[in-house]
Amino acid sequence: MASAPVLDLSSLPLDKVLVDSAGLDKYLQQVGRFRMLDGILHVDLEERVVVGYKDLDLDDWWTADHVPGRPMFPGALQIEAAAQLSTYDYLKHRVDPAEVGKRFVGFGGVDKVRFRGQVPPGVRLILCTKLLKASKRMFRYLSQGFVEGEMVFEGEVLGVIV
Repeated sequence: MASAPVLDLSSLPLDKVLVDSAGLDKYLQQVGRFRMLDGILHVDLEERVVVGYKDLDLDDWWTADHVPGRPMFPGALQIEAAAQLSTYDYLKHRVDPAEVGKRFVGFGGVDKVRFRGQVPPGVRLILCTKLLKASKRMFRYLSQGFVEGEMVFEGEVLGVIV
């Protein structure tokens, strides 16, 4: 059974970009084809929730090889997108600004991951992440992905500061 959504997406303007790819550059070290996050749509510091997105195009690098004839955005890349959103939130809102860029955020693991739907090219993957726990050395976020209002994945993302 799927968890409850982190927040009601229907209450948000999902076409209003708060932070674009250039704004993510200060916080994310992944670039080019491995940037799995296109922007930030919503930030709620009180609820510890951030919403971002990834637009999936028909000509993206993975479409020709991940299930030829029926391309699907790989689950591992969905989790990477959630990890990048979590990293953005952690570095932007949970770390002293003077420390940003001085430490590397590594992928620590995932727990309780479930894939609940297909993610074809030509859609916008909406990502929601909610901070569960953070310290100076690690973080844990509940992450969920949605396509057209339906939850397609959920899990907990762990980051490690190295």
